Amino acid sequence: MKFWRAIAVAALIAAAPVVLAGEIPPEMRRSGYSFMGPETRAMQDDDASNPGMLFVLDGQALWTKKSGSADKACVDCHGDARSSMKGVAVRYPAFDKTQGRPVTLDQRINLCRADHQQAKPLAYESRDLLALSAFVAHQSRGVPIAAGDDPQLRPFVELGRDLFNQREGQLNLACTNCHDDNFDRRLAGAPVTQGQPTGYPLYRLEWQTLGSLERRLRSCMTGVRAQAYDYGAPELVALELYLMSRARGLPIETPAVRP
Repeated sequence: MKFWRAIAVAALIAAAPVVLAGEIPPEMRRSGYSFMGPETRAMQDDDASNPGMLFVLDGQALWTKKSGSADKACVDCHGDARSSMKGVAVRYPAFDKTQGRPVTLDQRINLCRADHQQAKPLAYESRDLLALSAFVAHQSRGVPIAAGDDPQLRPFVELGRDLFNQREGQLNLACTNCHDDNFDRRLAGAPVTQGQPTGYPLYRLEWQTLGSLERRLRSCMTGVRAQAYDYGAPELVALELYLMSRARGLPIETPAVRP
């Protein structure tokens, strides 16, 4: 399957116009939702049918569960997530003064676990971490993304932009070649979107589970036959930050559903 997908990528780029589109103007930016078929849209729109909502419910339970040697729960510090977490996810990745760098929402959750609950960090892509991230992000559903405004983030946004435009792997492709230059086309039967990260963590039908934006980025890197960065690597965080800043103004949809 991966071999044929690589062939499809090469064919897609070969068929692309000679003059490439470049970065998409803000007024033309669209959520991946707009590229989906009616069945996928209907699944996302109906909370009773959206499989990602099962993770949100798990996250709601974890929000009130005491953990670590401090025997504290998220609710003990933050109270009702419907008010305290509304508008939080739209700012991530955010600059952390102690770390001296941006951190993702997943990383913020683990920093809170270490600092306030005195608990072990949750593994990347673990059900509990995805559930908590989905629950927190879900509180901002409908709120416009506002990441990247902090001046301290400027060099990290630029690093992410450079990585987005950097060709890599055996197929010698960059993110921009698909998501800026060839959106609205199809790749192996699936729509090529603009890569706007409006719904993460999201439920991907191909995965049959919820997944983070980092998982999706790593999949793309593997797809072009490049060495994927480790989860939590500064490069992945910078890419996520750039993508979120690129999607500024589009509303959060978590948990989105995609093919």
